[in-house]
Amino acid sequence: MNREDFPLLKEDIIYFDNGATSLKPVCVIDKIKEYYTKYPVNAHRGDYDLAYKVDQEYENTRELVKEFINARDLEEIVFTSGTTEALNMIVEGFFAPLLEPGDEVLLTMSEHASNVLPWFRLPKKKGVLVNYIPLDSNYYLTIDNVKKMISPKTKVISIAGITNVIGDIRPIKEICKLAHENNIFVCLDGAQMVPHMKVDVTDLDVDFLAFSAHKMCGPTGVGVLYGKRELLEHLEPTILGGGMNESFDTPDEIYLKELPARLEAGTRNIAGVIGFGEAIKYLNAMGMDKIHKYEIDLRKYLIDKLIPLKHIDIINIESDSGIVTFNVTDVFSQDVAYYLNKYNICVRAGNHCAKILKSSVGVNNTVRISLYFYNTYEEIDDLVELLSDYQKIVKEMI
Repeated sequence: MNREDFPLLKEDIIYFDNGATSLKPVCVIDKIKEYYTKYPVNAHRGDYDLAYKVDQEYENTRELVKEFINARDLEEIVFTSGTTEALNMIVEGFFAPLLEPGDEVLLTMSEHASNVLPWFRLPKKKGVLVNYIPLDSNYYLTIDNVKKMISPKTKVISIAGITNVIGDIRPIKEICKLAHENNIFVCLDGAQMVPHMKVDVTDLDVDFLAFSAHKMCGPTGVGVLYGKRELLEHLEPTILGGGMNESFDTPDEIYLKELPARLEAGTRNIAGVIGFGEAIKYLNAMGMDKIHKYEIDLRKYLIDKLIPLKHIDIINIESDSGIVTFNVTDVFSQDVAYYLNKYNICVRAGNHCAKILKSSVGVNNTVRISLYFYNTYEEIDDLVELLSDYQKIVKEMI
């Protein structure tokens, strides 16, 4: 779908690494160029027409994000550099001051590093316990396993909506309901979820959400921290500087601006934020439900083609997202990626920043195919043809 909008796809390239970053359509590229050529000035600083234009464009994107995830207030949308910064802000700015020794944070073994490492600071820093909700035989997170792990000491559940290796879609609404019945916060890593399906934060009733523009046809270096307004009011800024303060005279007289400005210190990635707005318009025009359905159909086609290949070990056969993870018998995952690269097919190989997942799956590294709406059945046919010949793969590795 819409392949003509993506310059890279006019080259002899098959791009299956959308979980790492997506391609950018011409309208996003043009919008960024527009900023740099027509009104390349700072946001929320100037008192002249160009500055007013930038402010409008910047805040228009905030409105677009609000509507895209169905947040209640504009003030609940904070621009960051990406999911990683947003999750760090949530942990350091909200939970580190709040949690006490003996309080428990629940994760899973299939979380991305960005939703693990910030929490790993808290045991030494605060005496907080970090534990894991078990995964089922498919490496999925089930509501029953969440129930089994919740205890009076549990204060936070922090999980991905869709994991970046297994690709399972978590029952977030049910988890939030259960958590809130037990006075537990839910923090959602939406990096792999928001670009691929409709996410309604009001319906889910999630407390915090983090996601990145670059995985959803937008620029790199831009992300979103969503939080319920009453919670964001208590999130302490992790970065202080220009644009987020009203005044400061002494260490005891520092007055910060209201949300969201007090959480957006310094000069933001203005061009990126404005380009992100165009990406959201683009996805809205396509329809998130349509995107999700097409990816699922495409994935089923790929799985059906791979299953008969006895030398292909598929890790996540039944996943409901566009992620397919596999290994080739006795061939290192990076070698498979190098082999496919010879034929201009781009895939991801390695541990995919989910380094603690190996204890559950039993393998350190895998090959990952991550699909998006501009991939095609014909591209899958080309991939499968190359993977079908085991001897050819082995021979080209020598």
